[in-house]
Amino acid sequence: MTELQRLRAEHAPALLAFECANRAYFAQSVPDRGDAYFAEFDTRHGELLAGQAAGRDHLHLIVGGDGEVLGRINLIDVEDGSAELGFRVAKEAAGRGLATTAVRQVLVLAADTYGLRTLRAAATADNTGSRTVLLRTGFLPVGETVLDGRPAIRYERDLAAVRQQPAGA
Repeated sequence: MTELQRLRAEHAPALLAFECANRAYFAQSVPDRGDAYFAEFDTRHGELLAGQAAGRDHLHLIVGGDGEVLGRINLIDVEDGSAELGFRVAKEAAGRGLATTAVRQVLVLAADTYGLRTLRAAATADNTGSRTVLLRTGFLPVGETVLDGRPAIRYERDLAAVRQQPAGA
């Protein structure tokens, strides 16, 4: 059984293990975090928690039944009722619907708990999995961009309709 959890300090070891184990897999479709991210992980984790405490970000993990991190779903750069959605799922958990389910849960949190009105996201043109998740969860393509030197598509999601749905919808 998986659970969506808000990022906490005690998640650090499992989160680092997740990022290390999936680094090469993620680099195939999203910009690599770079060596400094791993070398300075504890400092970075503290900064993420501080940003969350200040309301600038809302960070979530998909946690498996054994406490292992299977994915991340983040809302960053919260400002004026809007935020940027980012997500990644472990290689061994990909293709099971975890990202779609977690993004749907975060949409409800974004609207009902965090008071957001719109979300933005982007995915590289060759990242079929992420683009599929975005479309399945109601994001609409709004233009093109470049991520880490690669062509990408920008998406937006109006959250007004999410507020009208029950939390389990």
